[in-house]
Amino acid sequence: MRRMDSTPTRQIVEALTRAVVEHRLQPGTKLAEQKLADHFGVSRTLVRQALFQLAQRHLITLEPARGAFVAAPTVEEARQVFQVRRMLETQMVREFVRTVTPAKVKALREHIAQEKNAVDTYDTSSGVDVLGDFHVRMAELTGNEVLAHVLRDLVARSSLITLMYQRAGAAQHSQEEHVELVKAIAAKDEKRAVKLMEDHLLHVEESLAFDRTVPSHDIALALA
Repeated sequence: MRRMDSTPTRQIVEALTRAVVEHRLQPGTKLAEQKLADHFGVSRTLVRQALFQLAQRHLITLEPARGAFVAAPTVEEARQVFQVRRMLETQMVREFVRTVTPAKVKALREHIAQEKNAVDTYDTSSGVDVLGDFHVRMAELTGNEVLAHVLRDLVARSSLITLMYQRAGAAQHSQEEHVELVKAIAAKDEKRAVKLMEDHLLHVEESLAFDRTVPSHDIALALA
């Protein structure tokens, strides 16, 4: 039987995942085991367990004799991630509209209000974070835990991709598209909602500049 993760390991996984999603850890950043162990006040064994879990989620890469690094998705990986998201999320929207309730619409609108605040205050990290969470929130509201888990991992991988490749101004456009999507959902217009979700994800992919040079970040600053 598979053992449950220890609490410290889970905390490390969650902290590093959040640092990636919020763009505080740059692709290619080396994750030194001892520095992480010192930062979290745990053994290197627990750090290795956390890094292994993150590698399974494709958020980091483990290289023999070199160690762990924040993943740097290739252009082909980026395109594949968004292809999978379009297939998954268009179907999710279709099911969501069929089972929509006023409470679900209210929850989405509350999330959109958080998005607007983050985007309007130019909080880049929070803005990207909350925009990605919109899709996860929708999955959670379907009541399908497997879907929410899968989408959470895909959104985390997407955050790495947008960090590496997204052009300026894309966040505000995404927020506006979320508003229109929720309007269609509230109106129970399944066809329009599905089209809006597909177009939205295509627009996000089209906003990626694959020739962009990405700087690196120091892990101590990222986790501070």
